[in-house]
Amino acid sequence: MIARLLRPAVFALLLSAAAASAQTAQQTLSQAESQAVNEHKNILLVFSASWCVPCHMFEAFLTDRKTGPIMAANFVVVRFDVGERKDDPKHANTPGAEELRASVGGAEAGYPFLVVTDATGKPMVNSFCPSGCKPPGENIGYPATSGEIDWFMQMLRQSAPSMSAKDTKTIRVWLDARGHN
Repeated sequence: MIARLLRPAVFALLLSAAAASAQTAQQTLSQAESQAVNEHKNILLVFSASWCVPCHMFEAFLTDRKTGPIMAANFVVVRFDVGERKDDPKHANTPGAEELRASVGGAEAGYPFLVVTDATGKPMVNSFCPSGCKPPGENIGYPATSGEIDWFMQMLRQSAPSMSAKDTKTIRVWLDARGHN
């Protein structure tokens, strides 16, 4: 009898814990800004969707044993779920992430959409390739072609000027090996 009475209470506790852990995009960004200030880094915002193959490819780049530590040493990396299907019960947008994406110029961008901000959240550079990509001005998403990789490397030069030449080469070689030139 006590077990039956406790079940709704335990279920309610689990629901409130899950709701508390679902931070808004603004809360996540605020935490990233504090971390970036403390660590003297810029912030890499990654807007992606669970169903997006290029997003999974970019995630593999961020978590690879060679490239992941380089990115983590130079950026506070923040991931936001956007563009999730409303009929998918397992995946949901990060609350407020679509609005944040729009506020940094990516409302109509494909996935993943990348933005580097300074430690205060001010955008520095994004994944819209100004030239050298086909077509120019499009979001590179996962950098796969030589033009997209060139733009991504330019993004890194602009936003992580202290990244070593060795680390830059490691990233370039990794992307070139997995690109579709």
